Amino acid sequence: MTGSFSDDQLLDWLRLIRSEKVGPRTFRALVNQFGGAGAALEALPDLARKSGRSALRIASRAEVEREMAAARAVGARYLASGDPAYPKALKAIDTAPPVICVRGDPAALAAPCVGIVGSRNASAAGLTFAGRLARDLAAAGFGVVSGLARGVDTAAHRVAPASTVAVLAGGLGRLYPPENEGLLLRILDEGGAVLSEMPFAWEPKARDFPRRNRIVSGLSLGVVVVEAARRSGSLITARFANEQGRIVFAVPGSPLDPRAEGTNGLIRDGATLCAASEHVVSALMPLVDRNWIASLEAQDASGEIVAETLWDELDWLDFGVPLPPAPTAPVALADAEAAPDANVADGAVDPHERLVALLGPAPVAVDDLARQASLPIGAVNRVLTELELEGRLERHGGNAVSLAPRY
Repeated sequence: MTGSFSDDQLLDWLRLIRSEKVGPRTFRALVNQFGGAGAALEALPDLARKSGRSALRIASRAEVEREMAAARAVGARYLASGDPAYPKALKAIDTAPPVICVRGDPAALAAPCVGIVGSRNASAAGLTFAGRLARDLAAAGFGVVSGLARGVDTAAHRVAPASTVAVLAGGLGRLYPPENEGLLLRILDEGGAVLSEMPFAWEPKARDFPRRNRIVSGLSLGVVVVEAARRSGSLITARFANEQGRIVFAVPGSPLDPRAEGTNGLIRDGATLCAASEHVVSALMPLVDRNWIASLEAQDASGEIVAETLWDELDWLDFGVPLPPAPTAPVALADAEAAPDANVADGAVDPHERLVALLGPAPVAVDDLARQASLPIGAVNRVLTELELEGRLERHGGNAVSLAPRY
């Protein structure tokens, strides 16, 4: 695959990857077998007939041209995996997207990056730690990669927008969650980048979030999981990172907080403990110093994704490239991220409920709590007083508070 693509070549690549039952591995197999995406498109109908399938939906030239026009209207550009600007870390993984669509500065994709992921319903302590970690990593010269989701992702992007790479589960023209549009525009204004492998107007579905997660880890030298419940999409990201040969970090938490069950489990299973940014920098800087791209490209990652089948691949191809079987039932995700929250915006949540949700067994400074809740300090103090009178709050030194253990 060459690094110079004409519009016609890019159109063929997009048509092929947008066609029914064509995922990254099938795409690679077809291009290798037929010598190019255009030839593969011509061969697909005959292949389908020979396999006993009456029809296979192939993306039309017109629909892809409409997609390309919509993307370019907002200043987005497509990067094919043979393009020199395509992120080399991502290209090194077995399931690298053949084409990604990028808004913002593609140079943000070239820096050594760290993924920061965690709970959408994070505690105030978790959100504060994620923000400080992102700030410190950016100051050390690392890019910060996350999924622009609520909670930990938002906290990481908000603190370091100029060093941010945000990976969307849907298309660039269909932001999820929609309330992060202002943050997305800030990322673009300050020199970060936002990318997606999905069609420009694609509305994200359940299976698209794990697909996004493997890109977050694929772009990164290491992934830090800040908070994660026992069944969490962040643990899927950690598993992909491990399969891709990346370093997995986990932030320890109170054993009394369900939001720490996943991260504490990762540490028990061998993840690197992260209690400060120095723990990440000291582990990753040697990789940067000895040519991190070469070390990633040398990884012999298996690419076997056993927990989630991310694409309905063409399992009837036999091109010498192992392909996963097509799933027989919808994928059941541990991550409920694709379902809209009952409360879409924090402003729709009662202050009392919002603060209780942010509190946990770990002490958090009242100022940090107010900041994460986006509430005035007077309102926060009133709720804290109510909780204290109910016996639900403990106060600590340094004007810190936590939920009482029985809560």
